[in-house]
Amino acid sequence: MKSRLSVTLASCACALFMVSSASGQLAPNQTHGFGHGQLVTFTYKQNFDCVDQPNMDLDFNGIMAQSDPNEMQTPICQPITEPTADPTGGDIKHTAHLYVLIPMFSVDDDQKPGDAMECPDGGRPGELCGPALGAQLISLFGAVPEAWKKTVNPAITTQCPDPNNPVPGTCTMHASSVDLSETLVALGKMMGPPKAPVFVPTPNHSHVVDNSRVNAGAIWWEVRPVLVLQQSDWPAADGSSGITSVRVMDDTEAAGRAIEVGSNFFLFFSSRLSSMTGMDMMHHGMRHGDRE
Repeated sequence: MKSRLSVTLASCACALFMVSSASGQLAPNQTHGFGHGQLVTFTYKQNFDCVDQPNMDLDFNGIMAQSDPNEMQTPICQPITEPTADPTGGDIKHTAHLYVLIPMFSVDDDQKPGDAMECPDGGRPGELCGPALGAQLISLFGAVPEAWKKTVNPAITTQCPDPNNPVPGTCTMHASSVDLSETLVALGKMMGPPKAPVFVPTPNHSHVVDNSRVNAGAIWWEVRPVLVLQQSDWPAADGSSGITSVRVMDDTEAAGRAIEVGSNFFLFFSSRLSSMTGMDMMHHGMRHGDRE
């Protein structure tokens, strides 16, 4: 009896510690994400990689990367474009997917170009940002989307930037800029093919992983941008509503309210479930104790 009581108390103490850890602040190399309708925590182990293969021409100068040393000097992270291999050299068909939700709507029909985020430190040559970016976004999309606002409307939250690092366009171990050229062509906003990259700050965003990947060791993940077109589909911070699982994401895409594409952008991190309630954890601990 005494032994069982000790195990139960130990389990409850462990559960309380886990609740405290799950609800505590993120470490500098962590962000939140969603998976299986729950909150998960990502821990980044090394820098991003935007894969450029020998037969690619990511800067659109007519010279393949294998013969263009200059193309190697600036990371070109390009949605739509997908390499055949991930940073390990493995077939991309077998690479885990990180779905990056991008809020392509404006909560308040923002018509102020100055609300668009400024250029990040160390941005790309000729990067479009600040009022110039805002004016271009209004021209293309009718308003400044929450994706590129200096301050996201408080009606929604994003996981990047996170509350510990509220600098627009930033997220730990991410690229600070992306090339929108192929995306604009695909959306019919620009005549193609592109003649040069269109660098913009990395948009404010949130994340979703496949149900089977909510608990995963540190691996490479292919970033698959998902343009979310309506505020009603945007996930709540606690995962209680909106796109917080691949099933809901797929349904939203099928309904035409979101658009998913691939990219040559990869991130390296581990994922751990972080949204079990205190009661769930205590029950789990007690069941474990009973088995012991």
